[in-house]
Amino acid sequence: MQFITTENAPAAGGHYSQAVVHNGFVFVAGQLAFVPGQKEHRPGPITDQTERTLRNIEAILQAAGSGLDKVVQMTIYVSDMEMWGDVNATYMRIMGSHKPARAIVPVKELHYGYGIEIQAIATT
Repeated sequence: MQFITTENAPAAGGHYSQAVVHNGFVFVAGQLAFVPGQKEHRPGPITDQTERTLRNIEAILQAAGSGLDKVVQMTIYVSDMEMWGDVNATYMRIMGSHKPARAIVPVKELHYGYGIEIQAIATT
């Protein structure tokens, strides 16, 4: 088992790793739209949050020797399903023709007022 840490994504805020590599898979912990190195929390529009969250996942995957094109499954937590159209449009733009398995989970709220959290599983 290999534990992944990169300065190109937000540091883990608790007792967990940004990702774990095991048996050819990368398990990325849930990511919010934190800007790496920035301490203030400024959620902003959901389209910006979605892109920042996916870019954080991308940086972690790259540190693990993987990439967004190797994602096999994503779980997306959204605090308001009214935002889903914007989330999905941004997701499609970034993911392109790659379509991993995906689950959308509506939640009551997320840390610091963010509207989206995403976790991912990819191959190496």
